[in-house]
Amino acid sequence: MKITRKSFFKGIALGTVSLPFLIRAFGGKNYAQEDSTGAPNVLTAKQYRWKMVTTWPPNFPIIGEACNKYAELVEKMSGGRIRIRVYGGNELVPALEAFDTVRTGGAEIGSGAAYYWAGKAPAAQFFASVPFGMNAQQLNAWIIGGGGLQLWEELYRDFNLVPMAGGNTGVQMGGWFNREINSIEDLKGLKMRIPGLGGKVLEKAGGSPVLLAGGEIYTGLERGILDATEWLGPYHDTLMGFQDIAKYYYTPGWHEPGTMLEYFVNKETYDKLPPDLQAILQTAAAWSNLWTLSQMEAKNAEALTTLLEKGVTIRRFPKELINQLRQYTNEVITGIIDNDPFSRRVYESYDSFRNKAANYSLITEKEFYDKIQKNSELDLG
Repeated sequence: MKITRKSFFKGIALGTVSLPFLIRAFGGKNYAQEDSTGAPNVLTAKQYRWKMVTTWPPNFPIIGEACNKYAELVEKMSGGRIRIRVYGGNELVPALEAFDTVRTGGAEIGSGAAYYWAGKAPAAQFFASVPFGMNAQQLNAWIIGGGGLQLWEELYRDFNLVPMAGGNTGVQMGGWFNREINSIEDLKGLKMRIPGLGGKVLEKAGGSPVLLAGGEIYTGLERGILDATEWLGPYHDTLMGFQDIAKYYYTPGWHEPGTMLEYFVNKETYDKLPPDLQAILQTAAAWSNLWTLSQMEAKNAEALTTLLEKGVTIRRFPKELINQLRQYTNEVITGIIDNDPFSRRVYESYDSFRNKAANYSLITEKEFYDKIQKNSELDLG
């Protein structure tokens, strides 16, 4: 078939000229056009085979599942041009080596939570969760619409990584305890599994934060190695069986009011991708961010109902204890930002946005919860 200018444009208009035919007709070369930045946007058939290393156990409910779904979505949207094999923690590398593995090119992409990397970059933990900080909705607003992402990208650039928001656990529960907590004195000597800034705050209160892998927590609590543990929320807590070996279930989760999860991509590898594949990775992360939080909220609501039906009683931390923990949190954060200029930049942005978000939620969300959606059947006093 002879291609003329007239038949070429007529074929496009009628949708009868296919892309493979056009590529062959022009000598097998890539068809390129310039995008709005003037850079060539090249459609290529090149295929990429990536590895994702995660901090989560293989196929871990919701959070690990999200990584699998992310890989599936990327493959579908890219028409198979990017295929990602997901490795759970310790399958390819130890869980907490995911960050360095991706940074150095041992894998192309990873999944975790930024507070795991506080030892490498103290400012990282502010992109995950801050005690007495923002909930999932507010944290998403800061990162996506309030300048947080730009700071996150700047921080990770020094580690050859591109960060993407990849989900949120929502407001967590205060944890499972084998002793009653009636005052700040009851935290002294308490051996509790609790990570991140929350662990540093507990230590300041006289407690002993213990770092245990997820699979070791039940045994630790059962054998008395732990006096208490926080985990995620009713859904994951019941899967772990904590209700069978701990006496008291406390609220609120002051230590993690909304923990952001992340994907991080090797920057050199990312920069070499064509723009459409970069956009696919970003779009899949945005979908994962929404899916993960939605699943957490849905499953936790169902699991709480089941726990209450089984007679589990929810305890509330005393107000005086919460106020003291808030003070300790301020002291811990001050110690971090006084010793790391970038942490100060990030936290000043975080704190400024939190204050605005809190003012807004006070006249909207809180009014709604207190006066419209209040459930008198679950009144903790």
